[in-house]
Amino acid sequence: MVTAQEPLGAAPAWTPDHEVVACVTGDRTLLEDCARIAAVAGARLEGSGAFGDGRTAWGGGPLLLGADVDDVPPRLRRDLVLVGRSSERERLWRRAAELGVEHVAELPEASGWLVEFLGRRRVGAPEGAVLGVVGGCGGAGASTTATLLAAVSAARQRTTVLIDGDRLGGGLELCLAPERAPGLAWPDLAAVSGSTNPDQLAASLPRAADLAYLSWPAGNAPAAPIASAACSGVVDGARRAFERVIVDVGRGREGVEEFGWACEQILVVVPGRLRAALAAARIIHELPPVPVGVVVRGRLAEGIDAERLAEVVGAPLAARLPDLRPVPGAAESGRLTDLAGDRRVRRMADHVLGGLIEPAMGDGTPPVRRAELRSPSARRTRRTQPAVGAA
Repeated sequence: MVTAQEPLGAAPAWTPDHEVVACVTGDRTLLEDCARIAAVAGARLEGSGAFGDGRTAWGGGPLLLGADVDDVPPRLRRDLVLVGRSSERERLWRRAAELGVEHVAELPEASGWLVEFLGRRRVGAPEGAVLGVVGGCGGAGASTTATLLAAVSAARQRTTVLIDGDRLGGGLELCLAPERAPGLAWPDLAAVSGSTNPDQLAASLPRAADLAYLSWPAGNAPAAPIASAACSGVVDGARRAFERVIVDVGRGREGVEEFGWACEQILVVVPGRLRAALAAARIIHELPPVPVGVVVRGRLAEGIDAERLAEVVGAPLAARLPDLRPVPGAAESGRLTDLAGDRRVRRMADHVLGGLIEPAMGDGTPPVRRAELRSPSARRTRRTQPAVGAA
């Protein structure tokens, strides 16, 4: 954890609208102080009284969290700074220890350090978008969909990494290469603490053609859980090393809490059946408050269309992926990435990658409905906004 002590200088008369720092605190005076600090760093601050009050906390910029906020998500971003008063130092550091926060700013003494921190973030290298893929029900094909998306992205000359976030999924590497390729796997990163060096990470991962990937080893050996610090550190390094990070999140609570909350957008993959859509409608309430879209995969049941299934799920339709007969054989032989050239796969990927990720990296208004921000204790609240089609 880091603090610094330095006086705050005068704020400039203007701040650029495209540089945004989010601040979550119910302390109005603290919020005003943070706004002045952000202005000095050349950024604009968007404030919220709680994680359930707005969507600013999940933007692309740094996040300032007041020590007064009690109801926080189970997974916090690595560019988060816990802010509070020097007069409440004991409470501030106790809260930092509870949350596992790396950066702490005691105001007003640490104002200068915080200006420098925000300034470094503002002028730093751009970070890639993190897209999670979740199965709406068992056997939905989320791993296949994530792999195909990543393969098309890499084939389109965008630096891309595919992360296997399903510890009990059997090892995503089986779909990517007929033999184990040299490079790091999850057990090799179990001791990571803090952000992973992006250049070293990119150079150390195995590859299938142009696609880098991080997988659990395939086999029948036990797969020991990886610490939260290692998971978040690896994802943080990946987003700084690659333009696109695509995560096969898995359907279990472990995958959602370790990786889902690190994603900026999530796709829910649903087979073309009503019961599958109803199952996905339950899963969606466990997901973090980020843009969510639906990919309907495979054949549609009689009398059912993709748009209707997406409405049942409670999120807009992002794309359709029809039944692909070569998929099972390609997955079994470790050649799933070869299907990146299939026009049906490319069409699905274009809808998702062009309509979901790119706008979020630009003006922040993807053509899918942004889920309401909900506190962890209220995640099961039914989404009531109308779905908007994206495909």
